[in-house]
Amino acid sequence: MRKLFTKCLDFEKPWDIDVYISKQGGYRSPKKSLSMEPSAIIDEVKKSNLRGRGGAGFPTGLKWSFLPKDSEAPKYLVINADEGEPGTFKDRLILEFDPHRLLEGCITACYTLGAHVCYIYIRGELRQCHARVEEAIAQARSRGFLGEGIFGTKYDLEIYVHTGAGAYICGEETALLESLEGKAGKPRMKPPFPAVVGLFGCPTIINNVETIACIPTIINDGGEAFAADGCERNGGIKLYGISGHSARPGMYEAPQGISMRELIYGDDFGRGIREGRELKGVIPGGSSCPCILPADIDVAMDFDSLRKVNSLFGTGGLILMDDQTCMVRVAATLATFYHIESCGQCTPCREGTGWLKRVLDNIEAGTGTPKDLALLKDVCDNIAGNTICPHGDAASMAVGSYLRHFMPEFEAHVERGGCWFPEW
Repeated sequence: MRKLFTKCLDFEKPWDIDVYISKQGGYRSPKKSLSMEPSAIIDEVKKSNLRGRGGAGFPTGLKWSFLPKDSEAPKYLVINADEGEPGTFKDRLILEFDPHRLLEGCITACYTLGAHVCYIYIRGELRQCHARVEEAIAQARSRGFLGEGIFGTKYDLEIYVHTGAGAYICGEETALLESLEGKAGKPRMKPPFPAVVGLFGCPTIINNVETIACIPTIINDGGEAFAADGCERNGGIKLYGISGHSARPGMYEAPQGISMRELIYGDDFGRGIREGRELKGVIPGGSSCPCILPADIDVAMDFDSLRKVNSLFGTGGLILMDDQTCMVRVAATLATFYHIESCGQCTPCREGTGWLKRVLDNIEAGTGTPKDLALLKDVCDNIAGNTICPHGDAASMAVGSYLRHFMPEFEAHVERGGCWFPEW
């Protein structure tokens, strides 16, 4: 299997432009794409079956085609690098070690969209990433790859970095736009969608870091070749994070469609569960994805297959939990996180996540009652589908999956008067 994203780790100082050009053949794709018609580039991206790798999985080429072509307003590309999903750390690898790959993808994407300004919104805690991207932008500008008349053409492009302030909700694309405009990071009502009314009220495309980092390969090798590296409707090589109770946690690269079992137990990947324990549950793609049971880990890791086991692909960040894990405690921890990170705009989310946290904390502490179990399900049902953005849905789906799969454990907590599992 060829490497795309982790190849940079084979070189010393891979974030330096000279290393990127000499060792990885960097900045070839913009030279090619700047001579192509934008419609031809969009066709290649559609052929690639590249889907948004921030979690939603929307086809990238189709998303680009939604940008109005007859608008006289400025157009913008915004890169969502606000990676705050627990269990997700793939974008950090690209930002920190391979920032020029991201910039190279941004150049082609901006040219295709008719944008002359791109913003990269980086999570505030990722200071090393911020520094590396800023350095990469300065290096690219010094070579004539950014600024006026890039690559000797008449096309101008500027890329700016904007640092967030650590709010998880700003990973939602419209909350990110609000923050980028200097306002409180609260999601907008949709429609209108950002492709029509986005940053500063202008047409805007928002893409994830890993999504845009795929564009150089698509341009260099062709969309069909990229698609062939993945599976049906899910093209390309993907970064997978493995964390939790894995024998070998880390970041791995594999085709979309690889089996979850292979990622967890394969010799080239996670090598099983730590200390010889048994697997109890898996979060497939970051904390907002419903937990699945060991019986379902033969599922393919792609956006379509994981829906068949009542979960989501998300960002491909697996969190493994062994047989010594208290699932009530996991649910309570997640509920606390989603309650704290709620922007408070929608009542079902603001109040509902608080109810989930308090009830789950009581059950874990031994003061829960049988009625609390029914109340938890009722609260989840009242949150789901009743908020502006998916934050409330994420909380209800996550907690709901633990209730669905591990109800006997919740009941035992109530009957025994608390938790019997060891502390983490």
